[in-house]
Amino acid sequence: MRAVADARVAVLASGEGTNLQALLDDPVVGPWVVLAVSDRANARALERARSHEVETVFLDPSAHDDRVSFDRALLEVLLARSIDVVALAGFMRIVGPDVVRAFAGRILNVHPALLPAFPGRTSVADALVWGVKLTGVTVHFVDEEVDHGPIVFQDAVPVLPSDDWDSLEERVHEAEHRLLPAAIRALVEGRITIEGRIVRVLEKAPA
Repeated sequence: MRAVADARVAVLASGEGTNLQALLDDPVVGPWVVLAVSDRANARALERARSHEVETVFLDPSAHDDRVSFDRALLEVLLARSIDVVALAGFMRIVGPDVVRAFAGRILNVHPALLPAFPGRTSVADALVWGVKLTGVTVHFVDEEVDHGPIVFQDAVPVLPSDDWDSLEERVHEAEHRLLPAAIRALVEGRITIEGRIVRVLEKAPA
């Protein structure tokens, strides 16, 4: 990875892009964000990126015969821009093995639950249905299994008796917006080590 000051981060998002906004607003991480990619042309995330003069790319899934073709097109986009770190921030497609292998140890995902509980797309709703008292947020490295890679950070979010989907999601988002920038900063600054599934985050970069 290049020098910290010159780090290049790409954010993949499919929807509103609130996590992208949190990254753009972060005084340390924001300048590193150089690319936003979406699989939806009308994603609000792309508008947020453009408002910060960040390059945007729409990759149309219908223009590709299968997931392998889409994944290779995504990899080409990332490599052509010399991306160092990839952040999945509400990206609603499974990132395939070509991208995962090319960015092994450099691709993070934020998930709205305390993994391994409630993987998949319906995590907030699942927490309400199951009646759990705590849910939360996980930032983890991406591997070739869904919502599976080594965990960098987790933060618990209480589930209140009065919660509905909107109120719980709002508090989950607040935790996401704290953890994802912190994880990207730690990764870029070289403060993360991985041993199997165990991730350690140093307070200061190694000398």
